[in-house]
Amino acid sequence: MTEAIVLFAHGARDPQWAGPVRRLAEMIAAREPAVRVRPAYLELMAPDLDGVIDELVADGVRRILVVPVFLAQGGHLKRDVPQIIERAAGRHPACRVTVAKAVGEDDRVLAAMGEYALATLAATDD
Repeated sequence: MTEAIVLFAHGARDPQWAGPVRRLAEMIAAREPAVRVRPAYLELMAPDLDGVIDELVADGVRRILVVPVFLAQGGHLKRDVPQIIERAAGRHPACRVTVAKAVGEDDRVLAAMGEYALATLAATDD
């Protein structure tokens, strides 16, 4: 397997916080079994992005897409992630690591969130 997706999220102290990220990874893996899918976290949780990239490369992955599971391109995605990716590129020059925009920047994701909000409002109608 030479391709992977890393779902990169912020992290939290509560281990249950990572449940949706793990479920998303499982959904992607079920849809595309040939692609490795791993979660990684910026802080407070393991594994971190550096470690996941190193592990994937050691397993023979040569193309990694990092998908930030964030609502917007904030400071972490503008400052921290490019530094992490630059370090990884230095360690693994034979592997191509790219970063997608934050998932919340995609209109399809925003539409799904809007549908959820409207459906929830309708379900709570007296």
